[in-house]
Amino acid sequence: MRVIGIFGPTASGKSAVAAAVAERIPAEVVSADAMQVYDGLPILTNRSPYPERLVGIWPLSHTASVGEYAPLAHAAVDEILAAGRTPLVVGGTGLYFRAALAELELPPPPPPGARERWTRVYDEEGPQAAYERLRTLDAAAAARVHPNDRRRVVRALELAEAGASLAPERDRLFRGAWRHPTLVVGLDVPKEVLERRIEERTRAMFDAGVEAEVRRALAGPISATARKTIGIDEVATLPREEAIAALVARTRRYAAYQRKWLRRLDGVAMVAADRPPGEVADEIVALARTREPLRRP
Repeated sequence: MRVIGIFGPTASGKSAVAAAVAERIPAEVVSADAMQVYDGLPILTNRSPYPERLVGIWPLSHTASVGEYAPLAHAAVDEILAAGRTPLVVGGTGLYFRAALAELELPPPPPPGARERWTRVYDEEGPQAAYERLRTLDAAAAARVHPNDRRRVVRALELAEAGASLAPERDRLFRGAWRHPTLVVGLDVPKEVLERRIEERTRAMFDAGVEAEVRRALAGPISATARKTIGIDEVATLPREEAIAALVARTRRYAAYQRKWLRRLDGVAMVAADRPPGEVADEIVALARTREPLRRP
């Protein structure tokens, strides 16, 4: 018995493909999406209409983390295997995807207020000054980030302060440590097809009432992590057509990042996904029956 992991950029059709796989073999889907863990934004987070575990499990007020998600994903995968079924781990959030499939040694949480403090250092003293501090604290991590990459410099600084490092964290993300024999599949969609799908899906979100959904979400308590959901600011603050254009542009940038992340996954089997989900599912099932799975070291 093996686990199947399906990773792809947003709008690559992951949910429909996973549902089609589950029609062909006894399987259950485990979501690996950092925003779909939240309840309250099903339209904006493109929640699947098909059954998936670990979707909508926390209110928007909850501060989610991969450290809290990982044991839940492991338990779901193990339960599905114990029932004689195939777990399909499906996602577009790279860290959550790896955390569901692997034994990651996650870094310790940053000390209270560390992120805010290092962000102030970056903003007030300047990128180069913050970067020089990072070089002093963790030269290996500094070699992997650009001084102008504010998010990653701040992250590296808070990890260094907690006694961890961004450098080994990045190495672990892409290689080995699988908990079970695993087939990792990447959905490959040509850039122009993906960009068209993103625009079509974004317009469909507005037709489905995403503006009212976002207003309701922001009217109640919402955590800093939930607030990072792509599109929430654009939908909340811009006129409809401007919001659509801004959300399309931001989602395309995120898809490009996901495609880059996908190419770095160790042992991934790429499958063309610019065709009907059933055809993609047929190829994945065939691979699962014939391809040697990745195993834990």
